Amino acid sequence: MGIVALTMKASVIEMFLVLLVTGIHSNKEMIKKIKRPKFTVPQISCDVKAGKIINPEFMVKCPAGCQDPKYHVYGTNVYASYSSVCGAAVHSGILDNSGGKILVRKVAGQSGYRGSYSNGVQSLSLPRWRESFIVSESKPKKGVTYPSALTYSSFRSSVAQTGETTKAYQRPPVPGTTVPPVTLAQVLTVTVAEATHTTLPRPFPSTTSTTSSPRPQPAGHRNRDTDLWSTADYTSSQNRPGASPGIPRQDLSGAAFQRPATADVSLGSVPKEELSTQSLEPVSLGDPNCKVDLSFVIDGSAGLGKRRFRIQKQFLADIAQALDIGPEGPLMGVVQYGDNPAPQFNLKAHTNSRDLKTAIEKITQRGGLSNVGRAISFVTKNFFSKANGNRGGAPNVAVVMVDGWPTDKVEEASRLARESGINIFFITIEGAAESEKQHLVEANFANKAVCRTNGFYSLHVQSWFGLHKTLQPLVKRVCDADRLACSKTCFNSADLGFVIDGSSSVGTTNFRTVLQFVANLSKEFEISDTDTRVGAVQYTYEQRLEFGFDAYSSKADLLNAIKRVGYWSGGTSTGAAISYALEQLFKKSKPNKRKLMVLITDGRSYDDVRIPAMAAHLRGVITYAIGVAWAAQDELEVIATHPAKDHSFFVDEFDNLYQYVPRIIQNICTEFNSQPRN
Repeated sequence: MGIVALTMKASVIEMFLVLLVTGIHSNKEMIKKIKRPKFTVPQISCDVKAGKIINPEFMVKCPAGCQDPKYHVYGTNVYASYSSVCGAAVHSGILDNSGGKILVRKVAGQSGYRGSYSNGVQSLSLPRWRESFIVSESKPKKGVTYPSALTYSSFRSSVAQTGETTKAYQRPPVPGTTVPPVTLAQVLTVTVAEATHTTLPRPFPSTTSTTSSPRPQPAGHRNRDTDLWSTADYTSSQNRPGASPGIPRQDLSGAAFQRPATADVSLGSVPKEELSTQSLEPVSLGDPNCKVDLSFVIDGSAGLGKRRFRIQKQFLADIAQALDIGPEGPLMGVVQYGDNPAPQFNLKAHTNSRDLKTAIEKITQRGGLSNVGRAISFVTKNFFSKANGNRGGAPNVAVVMVDGWPTDKVEEASRLARESGINIFFITIEGAAESEKQHLVEANFANKAVCRTNGFYSLHVQSWFGLHKTLQPLVKRVCDADRLACSKTCFNSADLGFVIDGSSSVGTTNFRTVLQFVANLSKEFEISDTDTRVGAVQYTYEQRLEFGFDAYSSKADLLNAIKRVGYWSGGTSTGAAISYALEQLFKKSKPNKRKLMVLITDGRSYDDVRIPAMAAHLRGVITYAIGVAWAAQDELEVIATHPAKDHSFFVDEFDNLYQYVPRIIQNICTEFNSQPRN
């Protein structure tokens, strides 16, 4: 019995221990479940700025579509807290435009933020800001707990983002009156109503107000005022990516927030300075990587119609925002054309994107014909002046927008603009149908207007609704300083005349060597009827025009012509040859072309070279004198443009001429680049 009792006692103790262990384990599991709830990554919208979130480090989920320019981003890698959190994530390459999860960490404010274009987002520059943040991939750090609900610096965002209900805000009762509590929803309703009332865009003036009498329309030109576009069509175009909606979304915690007259709303613990500083958009000094002086030449013709004119203005506003306008970056002015061009504002009128967009909003349509060539001529002569804000060292760019086709010629006007140092871009919209092409004043005008037809300087869209697709490509191109070669350069802006000694002392073999030297120099230039043109004169006692500036418009044809020049033989009258070249070559040089004369001789002249050389200098002909063998050094220095050391060269043998090609080209370009742009 004793043994049985002991056995039963042991069994009871064992069961008790099992139950005790099982209970402890179950309790641990319950505690574990209670202590470790499932982490939910909070979702935010594209317009949420990092400065609105108080948490120093957090994870969030971004939606798709945050690549839009309206979600402003300031900085590169390290972003000012005024930036869109999700926009910065796309710019940094952590996310693409489809959205996703990111990790955000707040850091100290920076003394400056550099703007850049990356992953389809143009970030803006900023001199300084009080707080910064960094975005990275959503890989939680060990031991770090991230909030499932974010803490916002104002009640507006917390309601908008989390949907949490808030307590009613009450004003102190006034004696003798009964005031019901004012809920936050009511405050927001009143505020939105006020914001809607105060921020709606003013109605666009009708074109008929500025053109009371009917304007003549070009034959076959479509009248867009009577088109059948619906209001819904235009609304859809306004809501496209990159376009500002008709009623801007205001930050209710900022300047647009108006306290209701019937309630004194308490803002709790939100400091007043937070509301005032957060609502003020920082003013950028501009993107230093895109320092260009830009003129938009916009279509204001009556045939455009009012709706398309609005879309054009919206496109300009989006461009102004994407470019990051500022004194250290791009500056932008606008010229509108119709019958005649008229400046809307010049380069120095508005030095930040915000003011520029306001000025664009105020532009009214002029009406009239579509005289694009006249507008380009106006820009060439008047727009890019120091008085209008041209900075001299910044590339000059003109973007010409054309609906349909011009009613005047543009090729010659565009050529003169390019030769004056202006990079011409064309954006053509819709164009002519087959049945309308008979009405074109100048067929294929866009390709003729730009200096090359590789598509860099011209963009075409089939419909005004597709115009926004050109925004980012255009911004990238006008900021690409290395490829802005359409304007006047040392290689594409000259009339280059060779004056070649064909006297008996040269000989047939050496004459062929001289021609090879001429060909080697010519190869370095861009040859066409709108770029550099080349002519040649051969002389002995007499002179002969081998070919003029207008003879060959391609490099291949020119080089073949140089090969065909025949050796003449005779005396050496260099002075008379210079005079002949001035009359037969340079008198026919085009306006705005740099005039370059390269004279090659192997001996002293039989006549005086001083007076002809002085005449060449007075006419603005830059003269390079190359002497071989028995040429007189003092005579070369008289012929050459001052300073003679940069414009006169001597070689002892004809076979060594080729060595001087790089040096001559370098001197030509150095001299060109040292001159004022305008």
